[in-house]
Amino acid sequence: MNAEKQEIFTQVRDILVDLFELEPADIVPEARLSEDLDIDSIDAVDMLVDLKKTINVDISPSQFKQVRTIQDVVDVFAELSAKA
Repeated sequence: MNAEKQEIFTQVRDILVDLFELEPADIVPEARLSEDLDIDSIDAVDMLVDLKKTINVDISPSQFKQVRTIQDVVDVFAELSAKA
């Protein structure tokens, strides 16, 4: 994972810990949002709003729809921030 993706991963982990009281050790790149972390669609919207503010990129719901794992979240935000 490059430095930018590592930074985004750290931000994602911090937001998930703050919003959903998850254990930081449970938030690993291969963790599935729904199955492993019990994040439903409404929780995902809350996470998305916080990430948009933190990382300062705009993401549409359709871009976020195919996200399944923490690594997917990191990849989408890294790609969008590279274009910004």
